[in-house]
Amino acid sequence: MKHYNFLRAIALVGMAGVLSWQPIAKAAAADDAAKPVDLVAVMGGEPKGMLLKALEPLGGIGNFVKKGQVVVLKPNIGWDKTPELAANANPDLVGALVALCLQAGAKEVQVFDHTCDDWNKCYNNSGIRKAVEAAGGKMLPGNDKSYYKKVDLPQGVKLKTTLIHEAILNCDVWINIPVLKHHGGAKLSCAMKNLMGIVWDRQYFHVHDLQQCIADLCSLEKKPVLNVVDAYRAMKANGPQGRNQNDVVTLKTLIVSPDIVAADAAALTFFNQIPSVNLPESEVGHIYNAHQLQLGNKNLKDLNIKRIKM
Repeated sequence: MKHYNFLRAIALVGMAGVLSWQPIAKAAAADDAAKPVDLVAVMGGEPKGMLLKALEPLGGIGNFVKKGQVVVLKPNIGWDKTPELAANANPDLVGALVALCLQAGAKEVQVFDHTCDDWNKCYNNSGIRKAVEAAGGKMLPGNDKSYYKKVDLPQGVKLKTTLIHEAILNCDVWINIPVLKHHGGAKLSCAMKNLMGIVWDRQYFHVHDLQQCIADLCSLEKKPVLNVVDAYRAMKANGPQGRNQNDVVTLKTLIVSPDIVAADAAALTFFNQIPSVNLPESEVGHIYNAHQLQLGNKNLKDLNIKRIKM
């Protein structure tokens, strides 16, 4: 599509009407119909509607959250930014997931992040505190070292031990909710990168091979039962904070998978359809590193992927 026609198409129908799931994976073969779905990609709706659509092929929220469980949601809430700037997870998505977990019978739904900016400002200005509490969830702080406990990572290559937030260690199950965006250091900030918000000492990652440490962290024994990638809005450049709305594109997209490596691989493939974005997989080393550690499968052609256009 020529540049002029592409811009005209966006003006007429929006980015979500122009991008396609085709590069992510070919349609599942007929004999795959009986196989469990590995990943669901939904495009074109609003956060709650896309979440419901994405969960259907995966067996619904009840396949991941059971009655009486304490559930932790870990959105990206790292920055003192409003939702329109796509630095944090979409508050409507987080609120909808809180409500679904409670409807599934969760005893309590807790939400936290180890923020980069002031935690109260991040929680408030992201809109996430309001959405969580309105849905019946509970916000937890992540701003003090006393909340974090030492955990060994025997499978880690560069990261052998780290301090993990007690909410993750004490809950029954937890769900990872990253926002899709560019990142100056990791190149892509998505499901795997979002786990840095459950640790205390992030500086260690940046001085001991960031790409490998991100992969190593994903070897944590208590893994998220689900990775819900928010790409309603995506930050295409100048991440992880962004500068202004020129860095943001509205994609109205959601990628959901129990496989954290597959989620990032699909997100990267989709991210590269955005005009002016060209991010080779070789630059996002944590995806390859985690695949090598057998923490998930980056080869999307091997997976049973359900694609939904709303």
